[in-house]
Amino acid sequence: MVRVKGGKTSQKRRKNILKQTKGFRWGRKSKLRQAKEALFHAGRYAFRDRRVKKREFRRLWQIQIGAATKSLGLSYSRFMHGLKEKNIEIDRKVLAKLAQKYPEIFQQIVEEAKTK
Repeated sequence: MVRVKGGKTSQKRRKNILKQTKGFRWGRKSKLRQAKEALFHAGRYAFRDRRVKKREFRRLWQIQIGAATKSLGLSYSRFMHGLKEKNIEIDRKVLAKLAQKYPEIFQQIVEEAKTK
């Protein structure tokens, strides 16, 4: 039986790993063992941070809504409580966008949440 050498496959595998680590610093972009390790960690961080990103944006929207409601004389928690009691289902992303771009519409929503 003929001996099969895996040179081309190995070269392709190495090339792909080094292509993915392009832009990394120091030996992690050019040395295979360090590149593999860096790529492994990068993948783990990317997976984790796709979830962390959602948390951070929600916090940002809460801060933006809180700042906008404070200027209208209402706290964030009372505003959100008012919305829940009135069954106004607008998510925080949309509320933050309204507070920034359309303050008059946001003010109407706040007035609606204020009334008892």
